[in-house]
Amino acid sequence: MRCLRFLLFLLFCLGSTGLFADGGPAFDLAGPKVDVHVKRGEVTLPVSEAANLQPGDRLWIHPDLPESQSTHFVLVVAFLRGSTNPPPPEWFTRVETWTREAREEGVFVTVPEEAQQALLFLAPETGGDFNTLRSAVRGRPGTFVRAAQDLQAASWERMRLEAYLSDVKVTSQTDPKSLKERAEMAARSLGIKINQDCFNRPVDQQATCLAQNSEGLVLDDANAQSRVDQLTSGSTADLMNQLSYSAMAGGGIYSPYIGAVVDTARILASLHTAHFQYIPALALPTSDTLNLRLNMPPSFRNPKSVVVVGLPPIGPPRPEPLHPVNPSDSFCAYKPALVLPAEGAPLVFATQLAHDMVLHIEPAGGQKAAPVNVPVKAVAGAGGLVPVGKIPPLPPGELTGEVTGKWGFDDWDGPRFHLYSAESGKWSLEPADQSALVVGRDDTVHLEGQNSLCVEKVEELAGEGQPASLTWKSPKPDALEVSVDLKDAAPGPVKVAVYQYGLDKPDQLKMTAYDAAASLDRLALSAGDSQALLKGTRLDEVASARFEGIRFTPAALTHVDDFDQLIMNAAGSTAGLTPGRLYTARVELKDGRELRTPVTVDPPRPQVALLSKGIQNDASTKPLPVQFGSPDDLPVDGRLVFFLKSTSPARFPRSEKVEVAATDASFHTVLDLADGSLMLEDAKTAVGTFDPLSRFGSSAFGPVHIRAVSADGTTGDWLPLGTLVRLPGFKELRCPRAVSRPCMLSGSNLFLADSIASTPDFDNPTDVPPEFTGAQLAVPHPANGVLYLKLRDDPETVQTLTLPVLPVSLPAEAAAIKSQPAATAPATPSSDSSPQPPAEASPAPSNPPAAPPQPPQADSAPGPAAEPAKTTQTPPAGASTSSDPSKPLR
Repeated sequence: MRCLRFLLFLLFCLGSTGLFADGGPAFDLAGPKVDVHVKRGEVTLPVSEAANLQPGDRLWIHPDLPESQSTHFVLVVAFLRGSTNPPPPEWFTRVETWTREAREEGVFVTVPEEAQQALLFLAPETGGDFNTLRSAVRGRPGTFVRAAQDLQAASWERMRLEAYLSDVKVTSQTDPKSLKERAEMAARSLGIKINQDCFNRPVDQQATCLAQNSEGLVLDDANAQSRVDQLTSGSTADLMNQLSYSAMAGGGIYSPYIGAVVDTARILASLHTAHFQYIPALALPTSDTLNLRLNMPPSFRNPKSVVVVGLPPIGPPRPEPLHPVNPSDSFCAYKPALVLPAEGAPLVFATQLAHDMVLHIEPAGGQKAAPVNVPVKAVAGAGGLVPVGKIPPLPPGELTGEVTGKWGFDDWDGPRFHLYSAESGKWSLEPADQSALVVGRDDTVHLEGQNSLCVEKVEELAGEGQPASLTWKSPKPDALEVSVDLKDAAPGPVKVAVYQYGLDKPDQLKMTAYDAAASLDRLALSAGDSQALLKGTRLDEVASARFEGIRFTPAALTHVDDFDQLIMNAAGSTAGLTPGRLYTARVELKDGRELRTPVTVDPPRPQVALLSKGIQNDASTKPLPVQFGSPDDLPVDGRLVFFLKSTSPARFPRSEKVEVAATDASFHTVLDLADGSLMLEDAKTAVGTFDPLSRFGSSAFGPVHIRAVSADGTTGDWLPLGTLVRLPGFKELRCPRAVSRPCMLSGSNLFLADSIASTPDFDNPTDVPPEFTGAQLAVPHPANGVLYLKLRDDPETVQTLTLPVLPVSLPAEAAAIKSQPAATAPATPSSDSSPQPPAEASPAPSNPPAAPPQPPQADSAPGPAAEPAKTTQTPPAGASTSSDPSKPLR
């Protein structure tokens, strides 16, 4: 019978109150209001900003009942001290709300020592009401402890839902794009699950659809400390499982919010007596007022309803960690409607627990300037933090902004962001484009400057006429590509203005447009080449070229000095052309006209094919702890060996050289037979050997390629060789016994590592700041003694780091415990480059012991008595490798 009564009560709570009904949220009955202030020391906060209570806090409680209130309510303030320790009688305070003192002055209550939970009870006045309530709480403290926890969890999660629904309602119902963007941003910020099918409905139905089954949309907040368990086991649980999949119960959507409500209803239903029934109330604070929401009408007849309200939890604060959506993004500080995207803390957006937030802005890179504090607020519909008011003057250049504020009574540190402030006079025309503008066509000019983040618009200033807006894009942070319409323009001066946020005046650039008639200079190629180069002017009008039965089509157009250069692809082989012979090509224009131009055929250029490549290490060299994840990664301190086969000419000339260079031309070297860096294996094949460290130095990194160079300086086509990477000098890895605690990796040049993780998927990596100067780094505990590494010189490839795991000493283990990394990727580091602990942990030492720097370990060239070298060889895709044991490579 008891089980049946409980199920009937539960069905009443779920059904008759509309808890899961479409369109109507649960707890939709407005209850009484209670004003609450919390004073700690000399600071007083409204209840909406009080994240927690502590023993010694002084509460001011004022029941806000109407003057016409006919039923007298007794307000009882109760403190609990755990589920197994009944509170003493003096921990209960009775307030007669109808008295003049209570209406005008309220009541002051101090949180007692050892208190762990706090509740408010509102009960109709009856004889013995106070003693009955006190006896019920002291007789079953565990029941009310659980009710306090669940009511607080449900109240916070209901506030997340209210914030989401508010954003959906205020968004324009006639703009589906705006509604979709704002709903998705609010859902991400508040941890809400939205129904994407709603956006496929008609515009006038989308907002209603998004608000349906709203209670089931609230996702589990991983930062919350009190989670709601499932209902009891046995037949009751089986029935509840069936009920949760019914239409009345939300069709299987069982969110933590619903769980907290159902759990509270189950707990309070067990306290039902002949005189009192306990009904839960959600407390939704606004400023200093608790707005109570009831899920069922209160009864003033036996059994009379006792409203149960949870107060903020008692204990240490538990602030939610807010972090940037993308820590590497940068933002223009003066851009209108600036939003700093952040996520991970739904209560920051749904409540006022995080308050008095400011963006503390300082110059980056050691610049000297006074810091600036800008107030910010969390806006769920915008998806982040929004500055409040006008941003004061900032120093130009790169800036760092850190969000700070209060979480309740305690200091709170939020996310860090990269900002930029524009500087006047920094945009200019690239030297190569000084003569790039040609009238009669749409042209593109390239501008260079400091940063394009703050560029608002680009306009062409035409004398006294109206400025014309120009289309522009930013291919990289310090460059602009601007399209200028000159089809109907006359030759002469052109003025372009670049407007930037935060600056009153634009950067004005003066250029000249030239009148260039269509003309052809010549078509040049080497015998055997697959491409030819056409030089002239107005080459954008060229459709094709043809001579000796070979057709050429345009591939890429560039402008160099006063000429256009058009690379054209050959549709057939050019190996049969005779060098030095005079040819004439017919060039067809896009408008149908045909022009003629001379053709220059040079001798065949030297061409080689890469057969294989590898790295040699001396037998005495200690094996590297890093196993490369890509065969194209080449350590700069190893000896690089590769085999080339000459394809043009058929035999490898003894006078031919091989050039090795970076793809960005930042370094290069030449190998030849004279210095021994090239050696002929046979008449067609040569092996190249060189030490990148000795040739290029320790600052060489990135993709490299090779090409053959003939004796007269004629060069062949570039062939990709691989990527030079530099390795940190890993020394040792010390770990505590507990795998949940981080390890300490020591070595030199640790900044050469981009990130380190314990899984190849890099689920929770440790990012190494580019400016990291320390000799020790906190890293995740290795799985089976293996860590995974991304190098700064090749961050897209996952490498494997294997080091013996050494135990940590007691002091080091204590430090490792204190420096456990947070669950999210670390924010941009401060000036101290040592690993920083998360906000919840005790700070680690700011200056960890630094290991002496170690130079990169480069293999020395083998002398006459050197032991045979060990070679790791990786043939390129599609190339065959020899199995002859006499070959130097395997």
